[in-house]
Amino acid sequence: MSDLLAEVSRLRADDLPVRGGKVTAYVYDTGLPAVHEAAARVYFEMLETNTLDPTAFPSVVAMEKEVVGAVAAQLGGGHGIFTSGGTESIMLAVKAARDASGAAEPSIVLPVTAHPAFHKAAHYLGVSVIQVPVSLETFTVSADDVAAAITPSTIMVVVSAPSYPQGVIDPVAEVAAVAAARGVPCHVDACVGGWLLPWLRLAGAEVPPFDLSVPGVTSISCDLHKFGYAPKGASVVLFADPAMRRRAYFASAAWPGYTVINATVQSSKSAGPLGGAWATLRALGRDGYLALGRATLEASVRLREGLGKIHGLRVLGSPGSSLIAFASDEVDVFVVADEARRRGWFIQPQLSYAGIPANLHITVTGVTLAGVDAMLSVIADSVAAARTRGPVVVPDGLVELVASLDLSTLDDEEFGALAASVGVDLTGGGQPEMAVVNTILDALPAAKREEILVRFLSSIYT
Repeated sequence: MSDLLAEVSRLRADDLPVRGGKVTAYVYDTGLPAVHEAAARVYFEMLETNTLDPTAFPSVVAMEKEVVGAVAAQLGGGHGIFTSGGTESIMLAVKAARDASGAAEPSIVLPVTAHPAFHKAAHYLGVSVIQVPVSLETFTVSADDVAAAITPSTIMVVVSAPSYPQGVIDPVAEVAAVAAARGVPCHVDACVGGWLLPWLRLAGAEVPPFDLSVPGVTSISCDLHKFGYAPKGASVVLFADPAMRRRAYFASAAWPGYTVINATVQSSKSAGPLGGAWATLRALGRDGYLALGRATLEASVRLREGLGKIHGLRVLGSPGSSLIAFASDEVDVFVVADEARRRGWFIQPQLSYAGIPANLHITVTGVTLAGVDAMLSVIADSVAAARTRGPVVVPDGLVELVASLDLSTLDDEEFGALAASVGVDLTGGGQPEMAVVNTILDALPAAKREEILVRFLSSIYT
């Protein structure tokens, strides 16, 4: 056992840290070791329990009903499914809407700021996507623009509470009303905010209605492995109508084997994530989540104010949650991100799109408050260093060359050599500087970015 653990430690040597708040994306930390320990213990207890057949393991049904019930109690009621994450929750919501509609050429209408999980769901389910622009001042979508995009083939409209890129809340009530007037379901993507916004509201923040209590909202997704602080693999999708939840299910009797009925995309799966979520909800309870909400709100306010005092930076929009994005017209934000990483902090770069400038993104969690001053100091130092270094200089013609490349003619080894030519080692290990790569990607159209990212993923696993 000691040899195995030593090998794990060696393999994780270059991983970003998952505790302490220096990684401002991907991980969510309460700063409370006892809570994480409780979740890990119960996760392990449920590790080998298979959720494929709930009649074989009644504990799965009991835990899921309690977890889903807790989410429903916070988000306006409804009938839910425990899933592996926001993407699966969104996929089930799209599937239910598609199957209920019967449209020959189904489509969904969503803001350009909606999460790519909707594009993924559409890709898998044979649904087209109609994107609607957002205001370049507020970064929210207009209900009138959504209404104009609805057609007879529209099976769902989408709003975010909040949208991930700038942390702003779309006008849920207004969009849901125009959708309902056309007889179209409205899904609220609250994967980030579902288990955050209610606690921020109790902590004193102004949070508009966004859940199933809003007329016209027909489904909502809420990740518990984000601001529920549960181990990864925990989300809930709620439907206002139980018939829509049944549309999300899959059953097959067209074979001579065991009965197949799945509530989720996955069939066999461990009940570990469910157990971890159940334990986290119990370990924290109302008082624990409210305390985390207060700490998160205070840290968010202090961070927004502090960023506004760093020369050359500006916060994008008016974040209605604890997600904050900031941009600059004076320094290269991709260089700022690399400089922050040199100093031990990961701040997430975001590429420009649909008129929204390239920016850096911070997810404020329960542990951020303890280190908010240190984070602001690192950002200020990184901005100063980026100002001294200057923006990334891409060799003349390189972007045009990459844009014109037929990547299908390159094998993974050749693509790796191409990546190495701009300073990215795909052989693994270390934390590479990404400013040059992000600058090149930022200059390319979205379709080419996607093509390159697919090849990048294939190469690092080859």
